[in-house]
Amino acid sequence: MKVDGLWGRLLRLALPPRCLLCGDAGADGRDLCAGCRDDMPANAACCARCALPLPGAATHCGGCVRRPPPFDAAWAAFRYAHPLDLLETRFKFGGDLAAGRVLAELMIARIERDPPARPQMLLCVPLHAGRLRRRGYNQALELARPLARALGLPLAPDALVRRRATTAQTGLDGPARRRNLCGALALRPGHTLPAHVAVLDDVMTTGATLGECASVLRAAGVERVDVWALARAP
Repeated sequence: MKVDGLWGRLLRLALPPRCLLCGDAGADGRDLCAGCRDDMPANAACCARCALPLPGAATHCGGCVRRPPPFDAAWAAFRYAHPLDLLETRFKFGGDLAAGRVLAELMIARIERDPPARPQMLLCVPLHAGRLRRRGYNQALELARPLARALGLPLAPDALVRRRATTAQTGLDGPARRRNLCGALALRPGHTLPAHVAVLDDVMTTGATLGECASVLRAAGVERVDVWALARAP
């Protein structure tokens, strides 16, 4: 956790940061040591359209060549692999918001080194009201808030809404995920969006959820929709 100002300096003296993964002293003022930070699997070589990790010098994956997704470009800070997956699991399913803060800080550091095209507004993938009550927070929004602040972007946290509950996407293949999401997302009435937006999620697996968000936004007249994610599943 990073806290600015005099209070932040006093807090760090009284409670120095400790690595959430190994327990060693934190580095750079966050709850992650330098070694665990350096082990985070950056998504450096990937498809320019869907951010799928790729070997070698390929610029687009075969799936995007055959069937381009409804969004224009994707950017994912990391591959969904060890040890990032440990922090993500604690954040998403364990209620560990400290892990979420560390992940947001890592994402900001990556986007500063490897910036994607800058949108005019940042949105996030919504949770259904029932799941939001059970979990207590939307993990995508918890990442989007500090990212929007760091980049100076307006954030529309409730522009997209889930009209119905869907089956958990875990374990479903790409076609099943798309069927599961069909008609589940909508643009909340009264929102005016700019020509270029980015939609953020925590983990991008097949791209079905972000693709449905992009389709909804395209239908509403948005000219360019990019998708951003903390991590991309290989």
